[in-house]
Amino acid sequence: MSGTQDRPQGREAQRLQTRKRVLDAAVAEFGRVGAADADIATIVEDAGVARGTFYFHFPTKEHVLLELEQHEEARIAGELRRFLRTPRDLPEVLAKVVRLVSALERRLGDKLFKDLIAVHFSPTRPLDDTWRERPVITVVAQEIEHAAARGEAQLAVQSYHSAVFFLLGLYAVLTTTSGATDVRTAALADYLTSTLRSLEPR
Repeated sequence: MSGTQDRPQGREAQRLQTRKRVLDAAVAEFGRVGAADADIATIVEDAGVARGTFYFHFPTKEHVLLELEQHEEARIAGELRRFLRTPRDLPEVLAKVVRLVSALERRLGDKLFKDLIAVHFSPTRPLDDTWRERPVITVVAQEIEHAAARGEAQLAVQSYHSAVFFLLGLYAVLTTTSGATDVRTAALADYLTSTLRSLEPR
Protein backbone atom coordinates (compact mmCIF):
# COMPACT_ATOMS: atom_id res chain seq x y z
CA MET A 1 0.00 0.00 0.00
CA SER A 2 2.71 2.46 0.99
CA GLY A 3 4.67 1.63 -2.21
CA THR A 4 1.69 2.74 -4.31
CA GLN A 5 1.31 5.90 -2.25
CA ASP A 6 5.02 6.71 -2.74
CA ARG A 7 4.84 6.54 -6.53
CA PRO A 8 4.81 9.91 -8.32
CA GLN A 9 1.32 10.88 -9.43
CA GLY A 10 -0.16 13.30 -11.93
CA ARG A 11 2.13 16.04 -13.20
CA GLU A 12 5.18 14.73 -11.37
CA ALA A 13 4.76 11.29 -12.96
CA GLN A 14 4.36 12.92 -16.38
CA ARG A 15 7.47 15.04 -15.80
CA LEU A 16 9.54 11.97 -14.90
CA GLN A 17 8.24 10.06 -17.94
CA THR A 18 9.19 12.97 -20.21
CA ARG A 19 12.63 13.21 -18.59
CA LYS A 20 13.19 9.50 -19.19
CA ARG A 21 12.16 9.79 -22.86
CA VAL A 22 14.58 12.68 -23.35
CA LEU A 23 17.37 10.82 -21.54
CA ASP A 24 16.82 7.63 -23.55
CA ALA A 25 16.81 9.55 -26.84
CA ALA A 26 19.95 11.46 -25.85
CA VAL A 27 21.78 8.29 -24.80
CA ALA A 28 20.88 6.66 -28.12
CA GLU A 29 22.16 9.67 -30.08
CA PHE A 30 25.34 9.90 -27.98
CA GLY A 31 25.92 6.22 -28.62
CA ARG A 32 25.63 6.72 -32.37
CA VAL A 33 27.87 9.76 -32.85
CA GLY A 34 29.38 10.69 -29.48
CA ALA A 35 28.31 13.50 -27.16
CA ALA A 36 30.29 16.23 -28.95
CA ASP A 37 28.59 15.56 -32.30
CA ALA A 38 25.16 14.70 -30.92
CA ASP A 39 22.35 16.69 -32.56
CA ILE A 40 19.84 18.15 -30.10
CA ALA A 41 17.26 18.40 -32.91
CA THR A 42 17.50 14.64 -33.46
CA ILE A 43 17.18 13.97 -29.75
CA VAL A 44 14.04 16.07 -29.26
CA GLU A 45 12.47 14.66 -32.42
CA ASP A 46 13.09 11.10 -31.23
CA ALA A 47 11.77 11.96 -27.76
CA GLY A 48 8.72 13.74 -29.19
CA VAL A 49 9.32 16.95 -27.22
CA ALA A 50 10.11 20.61 -27.88
CA ARG A 51 13.74 21.74 -27.93
CA GLY A 52 13.20 23.75 -24.77
CA THR A 53 12.13 20.60 -22.96
CA PHE A 54 15.56 19.10 -23.47
CA TYR A 55 17.26 22.11 -21.88
CA PHE A 56 14.71 22.20 -19.06
CA HIS A 57 15.73 18.70 -18.01
CA PHE A 58 19.38 18.77 -19.12
CA PRO A 59 20.98 22.24 -19.38
CA THR A 60 24.05 20.77 -21.13
CA LYS A 61 25.07 17.51 -22.77
CA GLU A 62 27.30 16.90 -19.75
CA HIS A 63 24.19 16.75 -17.57
CA VAL A 64 22.94 13.84 -19.68
CA LEU A 65 26.21 12.01 -19.14
CA LEU A 66 26.19 12.73 -15.40
CA GLU A 67 22.69 11.29 -15.02
CA LEU A 68 23.60 8.24 -17.09
CA GLU A 69 26.74 7.80 -14.99
CA GLN A 70 24.69 7.95 -11.79
CA HIS A 71 22.30 5.29 -13.06
CA GLU A 72 25.08 2.99 -14.28
CA GLU A 73 27.16 3.34 -11.11
CA ALA A 74 24.13 2.48 -8.98
CA ARG A 75 23.38 -0.52 -11.19
CA ILE A 76 26.96 -1.85 -11.07
CA ALA A 77 27.17 -1.30 -7.30
CA GLY A 78 23.88 -3.17 -6.90
CA GLU A 79 25.15 -6.10 -8.96
CA LEU A 80 28.34 -6.17 -6.89
CA ARG A 81 26.39 -6.22 -3.64
CA ARG A 82 24.27 -9.12 -4.90
CA PHE A 83 27.45 -10.94 -5.94
CA LEU A 84 28.86 -10.38 -2.45
CA ARG A 85 25.93 -12.02 -0.70
CA THR A 86 28.09 -15.10 -1.09
CA PRO A 87 31.50 -14.68 0.61
CA ARG A 88 34.19 -13.88 -2.00
CA ASP A 89 37.92 -13.39 -1.87
CA LEU A 90 39.55 -10.27 -3.30
CA PRO A 91 40.62 -11.81 -6.64
CA GLU A 92 36.99 -12.85 -7.26
CA VAL A 93 35.71 -9.38 -6.38
CA LEU A 94 38.12 -7.49 -8.60
CA ALA A 95 37.58 -9.94 -11.47
CA LYS A 96 33.83 -9.34 -11.13
CA VAL A 97 34.39 -5.57 -11.31
CA VAL A 98 36.39 -6.05 -14.51
CA ARG A 99 33.55 -8.12 -16.01
CA LEU A 100 30.86 -5.61 -15.00
CA VAL A 101 32.71 -2.58 -16.36
CA SER A 102 33.63 -4.44 -19.56
CA ALA A 103 29.95 -5.39 -19.99
CA LEU A 104 28.98 -1.74 -19.53
CA GLU A 105 31.37 -0.74 -22.31
CA ARG A 106 29.90 -3.37 -24.64
CA ARG A 107 26.36 -2.24 -23.86
CA LEU A 108 27.00 1.48 -24.28
CA GLY A 109 29.38 1.21 -27.20
CA ASP A 110 32.86 2.66 -27.57
CA LYS A 111 31.87 6.30 -28.16
CA LEU A 112 29.43 6.63 -25.27
CA PHE A 113 31.66 4.67 -22.87
CA LYS A 114 34.59 7.03 -23.57
CA ASP A 115 32.31 10.04 -23.09
CA LEU A 116 31.16 8.60 -19.77
CA ILE A 117 34.74 8.08 -18.61
CA ALA A 118 35.62 11.63 -19.68
CA VAL A 119 32.81 13.14 -17.61
CA HIS A 120 33.66 10.78 -14.75
CA PHE A 121 37.00 12.56 -14.39
CA SER A 122 35.92 15.99 -15.61
CA PRO A 123 37.29 18.98 -13.66
CA THR A 124 33.90 20.67 -14.13
CA ARG A 125 32.07 18.17 -11.91
CA PRO A 126 30.19 19.71 -8.93
CA LEU A 127 32.59 20.73 -6.16
CA ASP A 128 30.83 18.61 -3.55
CA ASP A 129 31.25 15.47 -5.64
CA THR A 130 33.82 13.30 -3.83
CA TRP A 131 35.33 9.88 -4.46
CA ARG A 132 34.02 8.69 -1.10
CA GLU A 133 30.42 9.13 -2.22
CA ARG A 134 30.77 7.01 -5.37
CA PRO A 135 28.97 3.67 -4.92
CA VAL A 136 31.29 1.44 -6.97
CA ILE A 137 34.40 2.88 -5.31
CA THR A 138 32.75 2.45 -1.92
CA VAL A 139 32.00 -1.24 -2.50
CA VAL A 140 35.49 -1.97 -3.87
CA ALA A 141 37.13 -0.08 -1.00
CA GLN A 142 35.09 -2.04 1.55
CA GLU A 143 36.14 -5.34 -0.01
CA ILE A 144 39.80 -4.31 0.03
CA GLU A 145 39.40 -3.47 3.72
CA HIS A 146 37.77 -6.85 4.39
CA ALA A 147 40.63 -8.61 2.58
CA ALA A 148 43.14 -6.69 4.68
CA ALA A 149 41.29 -7.66 7.86
CA ARG A 150 41.49 -11.33 6.80
CA GLY A 151 45.22 -10.98 6.20
CA GLU A 152 44.82 -11.43 2.44
CA ALA A 153 45.88 -7.90 1.53
CA GLN A 154 48.10 -5.15 2.83
CA LEU A 155 47.17 -1.50 2.51
CA ALA A 156 49.99 0.88 1.59
CA VAL A 157 47.40 3.67 1.25
CA GLN A 158 43.80 4.10 2.41
CA SER A 159 41.41 1.55 0.97
CA TYR A 160 39.37 4.07 -1.03
CA HIS A 161 42.57 5.30 -2.70
CA SER A 162 43.40 1.70 -3.60
CA ALA A 163 39.91 1.35 -5.08
CA VAL A 164 40.31 4.58 -7.07
CA PHE A 165 43.70 3.51 -8.43
CA PHE A 166 42.29 0.12 -9.45
CA LEU A 167 39.32 1.63 -11.28
CA LEU A 168 41.44 4.33 -12.94
CA GLY A 169 43.73 1.69 -14.35
CA LEU A 170 40.82 -0.46 -15.48
CA TYR A 171 39.23 2.45 -17.35
CA ALA A 172 42.61 3.24 -18.93
CA VAL A 173 43.05 -0.32 -20.20
CA LEU A 174 39.53 -0.38 -21.66
CA THR A 175 39.74 3.01 -23.36
CA THR A 176 43.18 2.40 -24.88
CA THR A 177 42.36 -1.03 -26.29
CA SER A 178 39.45 -1.85 -28.54
CA GLY A 179 37.04 -4.73 -28.98
CA ALA A 180 37.22 -8.27 -27.65
CA THR A 181 40.75 -8.85 -28.93
CA ASP A 182 43.43 -11.16 -27.57
CA VAL A 183 45.53 -8.08 -26.80
CA ARG A 184 42.77 -6.61 -24.63
CA THR A 185 42.07 -9.92 -22.89
CA ALA A 186 45.76 -10.29 -22.05
CA ALA A 187 46.01 -6.64 -20.94
CA LEU A 188 43.05 -7.01 -18.57
CA ALA A 189 44.44 -10.27 -17.14
CA ASP A 190 47.88 -8.71 -16.63
CA TYR A 191 46.34 -5.64 -15.04
CA LEU A 192 44.29 -7.71 -12.61
CA THR A 193 47.34 -9.80 -11.69
CA SER A 194 49.53 -6.74 -11.10
CA THR A 195 46.82 -5.08 -8.98
CA LEU A 196 46.49 -8.15 -6.77
CA ARG A 197 50.26 -8.43 -6.41
CA SER A 198 50.44 -4.78 -5.31
CA LEU A 199 48.00 -5.60 -2.51
CA GLU A 200 49.66 -8.84 -1.36
CA PRO A 201 50.86 -8.91 2.27
CA ARG A 202 54.59 -8.27 2.44
